[in-house]
Formats: sequence, structure tokens, C-alpha cells
Amino acid sequence: MPIPTRIPTPTEPTRRRFLAGLGALGTAALLPGAGHALNAGQAEALVGALVKDINRIINSGNSESAMYGDFERLFAKYADVPTIARYTLGADARSASSAQLRAYTSAFQGYISRKYGKRFREFIGGRLEVNSARAVKNFYEVKTTAYLRGEAPFEVTFLVSDRSGSTKFFNIFIEGVNMLLTERSEIGAMLDRRRGNLDQLTADLRKLP
Repeated sequence: MPIPTRIPTPTEPTRRRFLAGLGALGTAALLPGAGHALNAGQAEALVGALVKDINRIINSGNSESAMYGDFERLFAKYADVPTIARYTLGADARSASSAQLRAYTSAFQGYISRKYGKRFREFIGGRLEVNSARAVKNFYEVKTTAYLRGEAPFEVTFLVSDRSGSTKFFNIFIEGVNMLLTERSEIGAMLDRRRGNLDQLTADLRKLP
């Protein structure tokens, strides 16, 4: 089941966030920089290594809590976490201090690892296989197929760039659900409920299961 995207209530803060975040539809233009040296083979190799680690974790037989720790280490290793975290804050990232952004990024890393770790735990007994990589504007799209017991195969797509200085993925589509846009909406709604208090959101993200 795809992770649902919450539709915020029409308050003034969410209206402001919506207007400021219209550029979310232009994800490709916002995240990866132009003129990269990345090629399809490197992008596919990154996702191949990532998929190998995911398959190892989901079939390890470890406890749920141990798996979540493994998924967080995996996320930190393969994902452009600072870019993803900053993107989810939208316009509010510009008014945050460096210390606030560091604290939020750390809390977000744990939160997103647990959230998507739950999705990947559904793959226990199954596997991911890398299919292909292709250039899309200034990044690479690497498609994989998830094979789960008792279910039809479905697509999991990773978007990869080297904007951070090393090859990392910056977005995932699971059965067509866009992680970046989903999390931008979810985080925006959480921040609005806290009246824009980023410190409170950061503290709460650390507690969310």
C-alpha cells in the first residue's frame, strides 16, 4: 500500500507553503546541478550496491529495531540526506539557522529511515532487482523491480545525481509514489500544526516511530 500524502487544511500558513512550494513539481530542476560527470554506469552501480544492501537487510532475520538501525545507516550512506531534508522544509529552510538545519537533518534522517524502513520490511522474503538506468535532464533514473511473495512485481525507481560531490540518490518512487513530494507535504503539515516552530518539529521527529 502506498504511503498516503496528507492534504493540509486550508489555513493561512498552508496557503503560504503551497504558494512557496509550487516549484515542487519541478523537482528535477531544483535538485541536481548541471554539468555533472556522472554516467549511467555509475548511477546503476550505486543503486546496485544499495539494492544488494536492502536485500541483505530484509532477509537477515534481524529484529525490527535492528533493521531500522541498518536502514538508517544505509540511508546515510547512499542518499543525499541534506538536500532531501532541506527540500522537505521548502521556504522555511531559508529562515532556519545552520544549527537548526543540522539538528533537523539529523532528526529527519532517523524519521525517514524508520518510515521507509517499514515499507522495505514488507519485502521480507522477496528481492529487488536493478533493470536499467537512463539520463533524465541533469540526473539519472534507475529502475528496479520488487518481487514480493504472493504479489505481482512492481516498480521502485531511484533518482541519482552527483550534486553533493559524490554519487547519491535524492528521490525514490515506490509504486509511483514520489518520496520528495510526499514528505514535503507531510513535513509542511507537521510544521504548520506547530505554528512554524522548527525546533519543536525536530524534537517530535526524533520520537515518531
